[in-house]
Amino acid sequence: MVSKKSVTIVQLNDSHGYLDCHQEMFRSGGDEVYREGGGFARIGGALETIRQRRPGGVLALDCGDTIHGTYPAVQSRAGIMVPILNEIGFDAMTAHWEFAYGPDRFDEIVDSLDYPMLALNCYHEAGGGLRYPPYTVVERGGLRIGIIGIASNIVDKVMPPHFSAGIEFTLGRDELPGQIERVREGEGVDLVVVVSHLGFPQEDRLASEVDGIDVLLSGHTHNRLRKPVRVNDTVIIQSGCHGSFLGVLDLVVDGGNVVDLDHRLLILDDLVPKSPAVAELVDESLAPHRDFLSEVVGRTKTPLHRYSSLESTMDNFLLDSVRRATGAVLAFSNGWRYGAPIPPGPITTGDLYNILPVDPPISTCRLTGEELMDMMEENLERTFAANPYEQMGGYVKRASGLRMYFKVENPAGQRIQDVFVGDDRVRPGDVFEVAYVTEQGVPPDYGSDRTTLDIGGIAAMREHLSVAGSSGVEASPRGEVVPV
Repeated sequence: MVSKKSVTIVQLNDSHGYLDCHQEMFRSGGDEVYREGGGFARIGGALETIRQRRPGGVLALDCGDTIHGTYPAVQSRAGIMVPILNEIGFDAMTAHWEFAYGPDRFDEIVDSLDYPMLALNCYHEAGGGLRYPPYTVVERGGLRIGIIGIASNIVDKVMPPHFSAGIEFTLGRDELPGQIERVREGEGVDLVVVVSHLGFPQEDRLASEVDGIDVLLSGHTHNRLRKPVRVNDTVIIQSGCHGSFLGVLDLVVDGGNVVDLDHRLLILDDLVPKSPAVAELVDESLAPHRDFLSEVVGRTKTPLHRYSSLESTMDNFLLDSVRRATGAVLAFSNGWRYGAPIPPGPITTGDLYNILPVDPPISTCRLTGEELMDMMEENLERTFAANPYEQMGGYVKRASGLRMYFKVENPAGQRIQDVFVGDDRVRPGDVFEVAYVTEQGVPPDYGSDRTTLDIGGIAAMREHLSVAGSSGVEASPRGEVVPV
């Protein structure tokens, strides 16, 4: 009697609303290479091909950061995403930036989807119960599969307050063993798959502490894992960002154990056929916006991207624009990960909105030297905390006008070695005029005399491009934040 059964799990994570094809950055030795990739029509086409190869044996899962991040997605408050996602036909999802529209709007989106939103760690406030189901069970390839969801736990901790109005999040570590037991014993599943948006460092530790996870689909940190990571008996994969990749994991299961696997990080380039049905929906959704978003508004000499932890050329461009608009000595923004690359050459309106999808107003404040160093120490700890569960956020805060030297390996609060503004070492009593984009740039606990200006980030970038003219802007790495 043959007991071995097989299933193919397809993972999407951190697509950030990139419905259409876009430029993607790849590394070749020491070089950066840019070429077109991604697009939901290719996501749909790849899944159609895989499903044809394995009828009834494919599980398609989305780790979140899906419905926010581009102008069309934000302008429709994710409404244009729903028909496309339903046409592709995922089996379940979890979430992070989805809460940017507010929990009530996200619930409207969830109600419109043909598949469940899962989160064992999202609760109604004041001791209320779970807001979403913690798991679902499906049958694929003759296997009963329990899918457990863990949403990003930082939504109510470091994101703007309206993201989490009326809800609260836990890490999910304490709840997970009970949910695994529930699906294994109560539901009689053959395979347990966790769909998570905690981030790879947290999920790696989680898998080392919690038994019974067969597959953990990781999100949030935009890792391009070209081979699975094994932690005890758990297989972990993560599959890039911006919908440029899918993770494809073929499993052979025997008696509830994974006995063989094959994994590939599928690049969604022009070799991947598009789904005609999804392509039609994408074209219809984007048609009202194409003329506006395709307007060329300037040029860049420097390839702009956010694929680096300490300093990014994309945010150098953004913050140089902010400083030009305000005359501030220093400028700060959050260390965002999203934002598809812009190769040297033309910059369009669409590119600017990919950098700042909601076009927040620029703000200014006065920041003392002591506050500056405390703020940066806090940010370094949230980025590099020795305990992964205490890492909360994206990359290191982006800065313009600053030069900071730090020790990654030092304890919390003791990493900074030196900070300079211009040629002058920062002293605790110094006071600086600072500009920032969103409260994550300079959190509310820091600074005084806060003022919100009438100019937004998009207008500031357009003006900076206009001043640069046909020669284009220069935003090369400058060593603003330097590990020593």
